[in-house]
Amino acid sequence: MHLCVPECPVDAIFAEDDVPNDQNGFIALNAQLAKARPVIAEKKDALPDAAEWAEVKSKRAELDPG
Repeated sequence: MHLCVPECPVDAIFAEDDVPNDQNGFIALNAQLAKARPVIAEKKDALPDAAEWAEVKSKRAELDPG
């Protein structure tokens, strides 16, 4: 299991076998986007608006595919 799973403060990261059914559509999207994003290899401070975003349930429309 990756370290990020237990470290995620809003329980938004799951091991692939534990992804809730309503989140399965994100598996392929994550695989696609991960190719273009840097690997996070060390813990970083949360962004200033992290608490606000933690309350937003449906963020897909806000996704910037970069």
